Parts: sequence; C-alpha cells; structure tokens
Amino acid sequence: MILPTDIPEFGIKREDEERRDGGCAVVFDPATQKYAVGKQTNGFFRLFSGGVDENEDIQEGILREVVEEGGLHDFLHVEKIAEAFTHYRNTLRNVNRVAHATCFLVILKSVHLVDVQHEEHETFSLHWASAQEIMENWEASNQNHDCDHWIYFFKKAVDRAKELGYDTTSGNVETW
Repeated sequence: MILPTDIPEFGIKREDEERRDGGCAVVFDPATQKYAVGKQTNGFFRLFSGGVDENEDIQEGILREVVEEGGLHDFLHVEKIAEAFTHYRNTLRNVNRVAHATCFLVILKSVHLVDVQHEEHETFSLHWASAQEIMENWEASNQNHDCDHWIYFFKKAVDRAKELGYDTTSGNVETW
C-alpha cells in the first residue's frame, strides 16, 4: 500500500485486512469538562467513529456518526485535528481493518440528545469521562496496538481543546 508521507501509520498489519476509510470524533463538553465516548458492555471506551459513504464529505460523515451513535448534535466548534493510516481489529464487526482515518475535535454547545441509531453490531452507550480515564482505559486494552491511532488523535484533540480555552482541567498530555 502506498501511503502519503505526511501522515503517520499506526497499528500492526494483519492478514485479511479490509480497507474502510473513515474517521472519528473527540467530543468535549466544556460545561462538565468531560469527553463523550461510547462505553461497550466490557467497559472499553471507544470514540464515535465509522466509515464514510462514497460521496459523503468526511466531516459530515463523522458528525453523522456522532449524532447516530451518541445522540449528541448541538455543536459549537468542529475542527479537523489529524489524519493517519491505521491497522486495527474492529471488534464490533470482528474483522481486521486498514483505514485512512481523519479525526475531528467537536466542542459541544449543549448535551441535549436526540435518539441514537445504533446498528446491530454497535453495543455501547454514551459515557462521559475525563481525559485521564480515557487514556487509562485504552492503555489497559492496547496490547495489540488497536488503540494507537485513537491515542494519537486524542492527545492532539485534548491539546487543541486546551489551546482554544475549552478544556481547562486535563493537565499536561505529555505526562499521560
């Protein structure tokens, strides 16, 4: 696979990888100083993420995923944070994936919810956590490097949320 030289690559290459480009969102509520994640029944935290349809704009597709998976829709600020190529095990679909992934920072205006539209394989619920709790969750589950791209994206997004003055409590990302 030919990769652009200006974006990093994460994860472990696996046999039988399916290509599915898409992305994720790091969603932050300034009022509570918490990040929104999907919490699976086994306790694993996941970013709101997914593949993007063929003619769908990447930002529109990722915001659609945030609304469908988390019910969050009242966005104050949306900004592209980073891109990466990633190799990972999609545990919800039970397949190996390779993707060109794009991450967006989403700052919420409010936490008003609409009904979620989970697909059959999406067995998680909206959960609020501190940046430290999210990092600890991923580091405890990252033996196969499936979270490397999310960790990369998350640190960049938290740094940006702090630069913009929204996240005032996360401390120094480099000490995580």
